[in-house]
Amino acid sequence: MILSAHPRSPVYARRGMVATSQPLAAQAGLSMLQAGGNAADAAIATAAALTVVEPTSNGIGGDNFALLWMDGELHGLNASGAAPAALSLDALPGGTMPRHGWLPVTVPGAVRGWADLHARFGRLPFAQVLGPAIDYARRGFPLSPVVAHNWARTIQIYRTLNLPVFDEWFATFSPPGFVPRPGAVWASEHHATTLERIAASLGQDFYEGTLAARIDRHASETGGLLRAADLAAHRSEWVQPIGTDYRGHRVWELPPNGQGITALIALGILNGLDLPDERASVESLHLQIEAIKLAFREAHTHVADPHFAEVPLERLLSFFHHDVLRSRIGETALDPHTHTPGTGGTVYLATADSDGGMVSFIQSNYMGFGSGVVVPGTGIGLHNRGHNFSLDPQHPNALEPGKRPYHTIIPGFLTRDGAAVGPFGVMGGFMQPQGHVQVIVNALRYGLNPQQALDAPRWQWLDGRRVEVEHALGAELSRELAARGHVVSVQLDPGAFGRGQIIWRDPQTGVLVGGTEGRADGLIAAY
Repeated sequence: MILSAHPRSPVYARRGMVATSQPLAAQAGLSMLQAGGNAADAAIATAAALTVVEPTSNGIGGDNFALLWMDGELHGLNASGAAPAALSLDALPGGTMPRHGWLPVTVPGAVRGWADLHARFGRLPFAQVLGPAIDYARRGFPLSPVVAHNWARTIQIYRTLNLPVFDEWFATFSPPGFVPRPGAVWASEHHATTLERIAASLGQDFYEGTLAARIDRHASETGGLLRAADLAAHRSEWVQPIGTDYRGHRVWELPPNGQGITALIALGILNGLDLPDERASVESLHLQIEAIKLAFREAHTHVADPHFAEVPLERLLSFFHHDVLRSRIGETALDPHTHTPGTGGTVYLATADSDGGMVSFIQSNYMGFGSGVVVPGTGIGLHNRGHNFSLDPQHPNALEPGKRPYHTIIPGFLTRDGAAVGPFGVMGGFMQPQGHVQVIVNALRYGLNPQQALDAPRWQWLDGRRVEVEHALGAELSRELAARGHVVSVQLDPGAFGRGQIIWRDPQTGVLVGGTEGRADGLIAAY
């Protein structure tokens, strides 16, 4: 029995599918497939459209990552940016990193990620792929309910904070007469023009052209440390995905500086445990929660930019190490003695085409709209990813110039016997690896279809022994967890538990089956 407040039916199709958190963006991706494009074209079109129709969680000034199954092989793209050359621990006033303003702004990698993904795997012209996003920005689009809610909440927060840095943000995202409610229409000519510059230059204008100069000038005039040289030096990185086995499948993530290894460690621990047959049981939940806590402790200790610090991937993913961690799980909740995870806002999307191509793609401004810094005349809102650096100079993830921070956003992918099953992901800050674990356990251990795996009530480890659960989990299970030593609270906001998408392909028939998030405005567009 699936206890869920968000029931939906899985979607089946044969020729192509796009799953994302905003319906208009899903349609943008589908239009590329129907125009003869592939899964990569659809992913880029969807991602670009999401910077317009869901700016509450991502933007042109953010980062992205991707796992792609193309031509029978899995590829990984890390399009995250580094700290500016002038940003160091010594540059932080009082030794703290603020959430808003210029200091947490790292180099945005999203635009170059689009361009590099397109250059290697795209089929349609880049300008055509960005066309729907440009059209939505110029003509305007009606806000969907969850986006409207998050937009209004940010306006309230920014008004309360009342920082000068938000002036351009208000001019762009809260112009006179605009009230963010479902159906309200928002447009941005500046955003449209910026996307046109990106399309015409294959992304180069953002890093070495007019847009780069505007970012540099605004930073110079308002106390920012990001410079044109930082933008020009940025490159995406094609990386080798990392994986672990779970119940006859191979679960794949990107290597650090992302936190995907957290999910892999937890699944490695669980792969050696005998989870009970009853999914909605305290024993099953307890074991999953304990595994994720131990995995987070490892990630918080080791995950960093591998160009600056050694990350012991082989040891962290070894069966022996998982055995050692598994032995620490008892009948009662443990305190992993690691720092408290934070929060963030992200968009995740999945695409699949008729030729076997599949893309798992994630993009973020980190905390909602990000830093609150908007570059005048461009519509570019910059992320605050630098907030996730450690300020301990001895930590592998310590802030350094030119270094990429520990990154929360993680795309996932599933294979079996060397063949693609498909992309999956759950967005939402440090909820993401926890969501990955719950979705994979729901699907592979308990046999739920993609939609059921997403609909099932979720939990989230917060810190120490504190666990937050959805109301739909039920009072009985919550009491049983508390009896095991977990400090349980009920969170009524479904957005706190991440928002996921799944597309998997049946190896026998080639039929695609997709699930989309009921906790968001999600839609699967297919044909």
